[in-house]
Amino acid sequence: MGSILGLFFHSLGGFASGSFYIPYRKIQVWSWESAWIVGGVVSWIIVPFIAAYLTIPGFMDIITTMDTNTLLWTFTFGVLWGIGGLTFGLAMRYLGMSLGMSIALSLCSIFGALVPPIYREIAGVSGDTISGIVGSTGGRWVLFGILVCVFGIYLCGKAGMMKENELSDAQKKESIKEFSLMKGLVVATISGLLSACFNFGIEAGKLMANEAVVRGCDPLFQNNVIFVVVLWGGFATNFIWCMYLNFTNKSFGDYLNSKAPLRMNYTFAAVAGTTWFLQFFFYGMGESKLGNGASSWILHMATIIMTSNFWGLYFKEWNGVSKSTMRTVIAGILVILISVLIVGFGNSIES
Repeated sequence: MGSILGLFFHSLGGFASGSFYIPYRKIQVWSWESAWIVGGVVSWIIVPFIAAYLTIPGFMDIITTMDTNTLLWTFTFGVLWGIGGLTFGLAMRYLGMSLGMSIALSLCSIFGALVPPIYREIAGVSGDTISGIVGSTGGRWVLFGILVCVFGIYLCGKAGMMKENELSDAQKKESIKEFSLMKGLVVATISGLLSACFNFGIEAGKLMANEAVVRGCDPLFQNNVIFVVVLWGGFATNFIWCMYLNFTNKSFGDYLNSKAPLRMNYTFAAVAGTTWFLQFFFYGMGESKLGNGASSWILHMATIIMTSNFWGLYFKEWNGVSKSTMRTVIAGILVILISVLIVGFGNSIES
């Protein structure tokens, strides 16, 4: 039952993450950096605080009394993840939801899933180790599911490259206004590598989650206290960069620009930010059922990729491509779905 609930929660989190960028598409007049940081204040500061306040009694006391080393590493991984999150937004801007998420999350899924168990193996830290995963039947099914997922991601990325070769610049920019393959590939690669640091931040902050459980918190919500610290780090990175862009692009006036539909812009940015945070709210619930091993992270990433590609099809990002390209992207989505089922099966064996 725990594996089924874990799969369900990760699916909800993946759907939220794969959908969060849609409200940003509705924002008018504002520059990208203004919309991004307004949504960021909601997703990295306000909503995590509210979630922790509602689910973990005295969560700020846990943070303020935690040892410096734990807080420093949790925050540092948040800063690094923040760079990944920042470039993730740029990947959506330059490549669209389908191709941008597929490339960024392919790297993120691999590093985020496999580095923590390898680290535990080397450092002698308790938890799922790579040898333990390889040495168990369920663990081998999980690893097989990861390989299947990587193949599905490869198919999605291949479809994106096929699209790039088939469509004219004008056709690509009908659905993605600032389409740029080279810029998008660079930022998506950086995003994929550094976004995995969120998973490392969860690992670094586990003492806070354990303390929350000791104090009577429902284990289902124990990670909410970790998210507060990780997201402080992420906010710091994004705030500095967006303020720099506001300065260089002379876009500070966006926030009070009478020519912009301010109420609508702030509302859509807040909805985007709230939706974005829900991915980790549900991830934390799924992780409490499955553990912070390879399976949790790969399930999260896989469901994000599936959702983003479905939205890409819905928003006609693939209009005008050949039947071969369309078949390739659909095949990629289906393979990723199969990988999720395989990973879930592997977890059920372990349970």
